[in-house]
Amino acid sequence: MDLGEIANEEAAKYGKPLDGVKILAAEQMQALPFATQLLARLGAEVVKIEHPIKGESARGSVPYMNDPSGKPVGATFLRNNLNKKSVGIDLSTPEGQDLFLRLVPNFDVVGDNFKPGTMKKFGLDYKSINSKYPNVIVISISGFGNSGNSPYQNWPAYNSVAEAMSGLYDFKRRDGEPPIVNPMGAVGDIATSLFGVIGILAALRHREDTGKGQYIDIAMFDCMASLADVAINFHSMGIPREPNPAPYVIAPFRCSDGYLVLQFVREHQFENLANLINKPDWIGDSRFQERTGWGEYLHSDIIPALEEWSKNLTRSETSSLLAEANVASGPVLTASEVVEDPHLEERNMIVALPRTDEISDPVLLPGNPIKMSKVSEGPEIRVPWVGEHTNDVLTEELGLSGTELEELRKTGIISS
Repeated sequence: MDLGEIANEEAAKYGKPLDGVKILAAEQMQALPFATQLLARLGAEVVKIEHPIKGESARGSVPYMNDPSGKPVGATFLRNNLNKKSVGIDLSTPEGQDLFLRLVPNFDVVGDNFKPGTMKKFGLDYKSINSKYPNVIVISISGFGNSGNSPYQNWPAYNSVAEAMSGLYDFKRRDGEPPIVNPMGAVGDIATSLFGVIGILAALRHREDTGKGQYIDIAMFDCMASLADVAINFHSMGIPREPNPAPYVIAPFRCSDGYLVLQFVREHQFENLANLINKPDWIGDSRFQERTGWGEYLHSDIIPALEEWSKNLTRSETSSLLAEANVASGPVLTASEVVEDPHLEERNMIVALPRTDEISDPVLLPGNPIKMSKVSEGPEIRVPWVGEHTNDVLTEELGLSGTELEELRKTGIISS
């Protein structure tokens, strides 16, 4: 899908579910920006507040492309900031703080994902906002929350910290081996963002009944503890770590053109597999009467038999045969295969962002996975350059004159 394109165009007449919702976000990196990008795709107007010169920290990530002025725009920023406006305000200054606070009543939601205490230091925390504008919803995302008395509250946190503390890494760890860290990229950030979206939508709905805003306090650790639910649940049931051998199979095996992942967790699925690969004798074999036998003999019997059966079959052919037998499997795709996958193309899940430097190939970004029958997709709007919309937003929202804007630019309070 290219920028500017619209899918499900016949639904455009219905508008988007969040049309008219305005979000003011002092955000950085991914834990909040992913959330606000998703909300923008659903129709919200998102105004991003960032440093007037450097922008927010995700712009400094690698790899990067250069914007038209030659400034680097990092991949983390590119993935999380479609469809937003950028306003450059120095929030560390009293003048910048005053501008932000003056913007607040024009928005439905105000968000930040700074270290706890930062917005309070600026006089822009929930208490300060709520005392003046009680109908505004405020959301904060941090590693360990802004409310309560967490012993970790002042710790800096990236997604891997919350993932590690959730028990997920140790639950998957084998005896004598170190934990596998960050196995799926920024899961902690993205999962936290999704909980943030749920909180925002719930608070907006609640405000319809009460007329009041409220504070949404999201901790990455909480979100990862929820996402890694088996660690807490299994521990309480006497299983402190993923069993080995496990009473289920989740494993890769080779086909003629790469790897496939297979999963079965119930007896009838094992029987379907045994019949498919011409091993009907497994069904009555005492080794496999208990589910733990699947794990115990996985590498000595099951995987070798699977690979003998599939050695002349492609991943696609193998998956199709397994699907016909009602056994779940899927190919291990390379990144180049993912971006060319027909399913993702058909569902507009690859967005092409033209580069603004000397490289011709576009930057590819994930699309919106939420498909709604009465909501059109797109048009996607490119990421903003640092402070690109500063003049427009401050003029429209605050009525600042050209003279006032120029004075703020001269003193470095806003982007030039």
